[in-house]
Amino acid sequence: MKGLVSFQFFCVTLGLFLATSFAVQPTEVHSLTVFKEGIFDDPSLVLSNWNALDSDPCHWVGVSCFNDHVIKINISGSLIKGFIAEELFLLSFLRELILHGNNLRGSIPKEIGLLNHLKVLDLGGNQLSGPIPHEIANLDSIVKINLQSNALTGNLPPELGNLKNLQELRLDRNKLEGIIPGANVTDYGSAMTGMYASNTNVLGFCHASPLRVADFSFNYLVGSIPKCLEYLPRDSFRGNCIKYKDITPRAPEECGAAAPAKPLQSEDMKRHPVEDKQKPEMRASKPAWILPLEVVIGVMVGCVFLAAVFQSAHRWKVKSRNIMTTWKKSKTEKEHMEIFVDTDMLKDVLRYSRQELEVACEDFSNIIGSSSDSVVYKGNMKRGPEIAVISLCNRGENWMSCLEPYFQKEVADLARLNHENVAKLLGYCIEGVPFTRMLVFEYASNGTLYEHLHCEEGCQLSWTRRMTIVLGIAKGLKYLHTEIEPPFTISELNSSAVYLTEDFSPKLAEFESWKSILTRFENNSSSISNADTLCVQPSSLAARQSDIQGNVCAFGVLLLEIISGRPPVGKDKGLLVDWAKEYLEEPDMMSSVVDPALKHFRDEDLEVIREVVINCIQVRNGDIVTMEELCAMLESKLDTTGSSELKASSIAWAELALSC
Repeated sequence: MKGLVSFQFFCVTLGLFLATSFAVQPTEVHSLTVFKEGIFDDPSLVLSNWNALDSDPCHWVGVSCFNDHVIKINISGSLIKGFIAEELFLLSFLRELILHGNNLRGSIPKEIGLLNHLKVLDLGGNQLSGPIPHEIANLDSIVKINLQSNALTGNLPPELGNLKNLQELRLDRNKLEGIIPGANVTDYGSAMTGMYASNTNVLGFCHASPLRVADFSFNYLVGSIPKCLEYLPRDSFRGNCIKYKDITPRAPEECGAAAPAKPLQSEDMKRHPVEDKQKPEMRASKPAWILPLEVVIGVMVGCVFLAAVFQSAHRWKVKSRNIMTTWKKSKTEKEHMEIFVDTDMLKDVLRYSRQELEVACEDFSNIIGSSSDSVVYKGNMKRGPEIAVISLCNRGENWMSCLEPYFQKEVADLARLNHENVAKLLGYCIEGVPFTRMLVFEYASNGTLYEHLHCEEGCQLSWTRRMTIVLGIAKGLKYLHTEIEPPFTISELNSSAVYLTEDFSPKLAEFESWKSILTRFENNSSSISNADTLCVQPSSLAARQSDIQGNVCAFGVLLLEIISGRPPVGKDKGLLVDWAKEYLEEPDMMSSVVDPALKHFRDEDLEVIREVVINCIQVRNGDIVTMEELCAMLESKLDTTGSSELKASSIAWAELALSC
């Protein structure tokens, strides 16, 4: 018996050992998961099996492992769209990173220098921008670098010459500027033995082993070709601003380079010694008494000059301390809050500056609404419309870089909406310091439907006005669900999401889904340590396609709220739907649902409302009703002219005149 127990204990111990021995490190799973969260469009679904809850990513598409470590990522030609998360470069055992032929954008994170074992880096054929990070010189094992066909800018890092194992370098078809780093001196040997010997960066590519393949073509490079690279084919340098035999340069107007400075001619060099020889003769011809006078005046001027220099130096020293402190602080903040705006995705959306919104909203003092995670300001644009500005309440340090594409995608999603019964997004504001994420909408002067139904300061809405609002909401939802592709849904459809214009026309507003980006992140990060924080895709974005029926159900509840004047959840009678069920089943009792404040209503309208509500909240046998069908029912049977109220009585007419 003891032997059996010992054997079982041995098996359990062995199982635990094997489980821990062959599991990929959690930090590597985290890095891959964050990389996935930075991808907001995956048309080929290549990342569909990248599950954050799976502790073994070695079977994920495009991931290869060796000795329980991720050593290769190959996701090429998949047209994935997003940003390269800096956490990806925490894969310290990675040997190959191949992301060629996608739609990746943003800059190359400087954390790339952490990949000490990387041999192949292929980010070609994307839309990456910004400079090549100097930290790329830390890739001691790198053999191949391909950054071709992007939108990279800035100068070539001379530190690339420190990569001793680099054999292939492709930088063609970018927007790189400056010279090709190399020993551009007549005598290459003097560069090695002279003053340049202590600075390998001056040597650039001439410090490295000869490259087997290199392509610098179709950039904006200037200067000359380093002698150590003259062995390369001439096509490797074409399409630049380099003037060299057998190389086709860019057109002069594309380069825009100023004419080089005129070198000092030999005649000028010869002229100076002659002038120096004449000076003693000129001095000798002066009277004797002038020389002592010149000495005295020179000493006096020199003393005054030295005093001024010392005083200025002292002042500059104090001032420079302040300047340097301020500069360092600003630079640090700017680097910390560096953001990338997807100008391709947001090309048709107006971007406001924080300063102009601050002026329009009276220093952000005109607050018309707020919640735990947002503040709503009212503003007036100069020579423009009244605006409502929704600002995300967040400090920059809580905003992970992988959240940014989701916010910007939400902006693009809202910007495509264009219907008379849907709130119109005018633009957005993204700034780093101070941290700013704002949406700018058209202002609806009559507030929310909730305020008029449930607040004393709201206006008493007549039956006809309520029917007009019902029909407007139905038309707006029909547009969102059936008239645009892909469909759009309101994440929290209720009376607070319906804004009323000056003539009480309803506008459906989506203010909640973009705020849930941060809320979802905070909910996840609160339950795990900071080191293991995951950037989780917001559910509102992922589930929007499947939430159309949820909108339909919410529309039914909203209809009950509009005709009854009761909130969806009451203090005394619980859920509005539960309270109204018995009346919905008996048409003759439906009048008991109507708001007691309304003395007059149309029975035919009430009956069609009853039918629509039942269709919305009672789905039988999988039958799904669409907003297109519901809107047709309402349009054909509702009376929004008010003629029935005017005919009822003189008292009803007066009530209609006094109501909204």
